[in-house]
Amino acid sequence: MTAGTGNAENGQVRSAGGEGPRWAAEAVALAGGAGGARGGIRLDYSVRSLVLVDRVIDGARRQEATREKVAGALLRFGAYTGEVLVRCAGAQWVDFGAAQRLVFGQPFGTRTPDGRVWNPLGKAFKRFDYGAEESLHRFALAVLGAAHP
Repeated sequence: MTAGTGNAENGQVRSAGGEGPRWAAEAVALAGGAGGARGGIRLDYSVRSLVLVDRVIDGARRQEATREKVAGALLRFGAYTGEVLVRCAGAQWVDFGAAQRLVFGQPFGTRTPDGRVWNPLGKAFKRFDYGAEESLHRFALAVLGAAHP
């Protein structure tokens, strides 16, 4: 589950609108689903596909990978989660201001049509750190419920 580190790990992220979708596509490739690769996991940007992302992250936890070793992959799976919110909840990628970066620990996230700001990148790290109680799938369902009451 390792992925090369990009500009985000060096604190040089350019913009949410560019990095979020690109990292999401990299997560699809990382999971082996870019072309329905044999033996890989096919991610289709559905809320249901986040169950598979949860399982991939659980696999890294079971292998006792360090957070540092999988940080690049976690950022990409977080971006994939954000792109699911964009496609399914009508969210938009947003760059966090300085105060939000302090709170969320990430440079960007998503905003749903109701104005709420969400931190899918940070949620992927929480999934790795704390396990099933921080499910990306349940997170997306909660965002969808909040975005579409």
